[in-house]
Amino acid sequence: MNDDLTNFTGAQPPRRAPIHGRCVDLEPVDPDAHGDDLFTAVSEPVGIEERFRYLPQSPQTERSEFDAWIAEAAASSDPLFFAVVDRSTGRAEGRQALMRIDAANGVMEIGHILWGPALRRTRAATEALFLCADLAFASGFRRFEWKCDDANAPSKAAAERFGFTFEGVFRQHLVYKGRNRDTAWFSIIDGEWPMLRSAYQVWLDEANFDASGAQRQSLRELIAAARRG
Repeated sequence: MNDDLTNFTGAQPPRRAPIHGRCVDLEPVDPDAHGDDLFTAVSEPVGIEERFRYLPQSPQTERSEFDAWIAEAAASSDPLFFAVVDRSTGRAEGRQALMRIDAANGVMEIGHILWGPALRRTRAATEALFLCADLAFASGFRRFEWKCDDANAPSKAAAERFGFTFEGVFRQHLVYKGRNRDTAWFSIIDGEWPMLRSAYQVWLDEANFDASGAQRQSLRELIAAARRG
């Protein structure tokens, strides 16, 4: 950890521009470019209640409701929403956002994650997270956050798999959808990112997957090994 920040002048805020990966591109949400694909992904009936359970929105099953949301999302700079576009098909299969962007202090959060059925628990979803983290630290951010409802066990497990460190729970932090939210906080800081980045690169490499697409080494194992040195 670097305690001497005499020369720190802040981070570069993320731009409304595409972020390119191997499996996915992150494209600033655009109703014309992504509306049809995203509505199909988020409104898929199987698992829809679970996908929206911990999001601010109710399940988006009506196109008019979705269109109002995506118009608002496209106009927002914080949260800055990206569509997760599968490079093999050109289809937007989910969305996520960079938010609570505090460039002066070098802190930013990833949130509003909704990965449709074609993305969940895939290599592409992991790369979508990696691209945002890598952008954050390349832009001079010192801290990259993940927050979720403390009752959201899958989200907490995902944060730990992605290499975030659990920091604690803010009790009675928010009220949403008529219920209390105790918020679990996780972070990655800049001093940890080079080690985590190397683990991600090994995991994402083609050589880490067999002919059927199964991983040879898990990201959790690679991160644990990197932390041991």
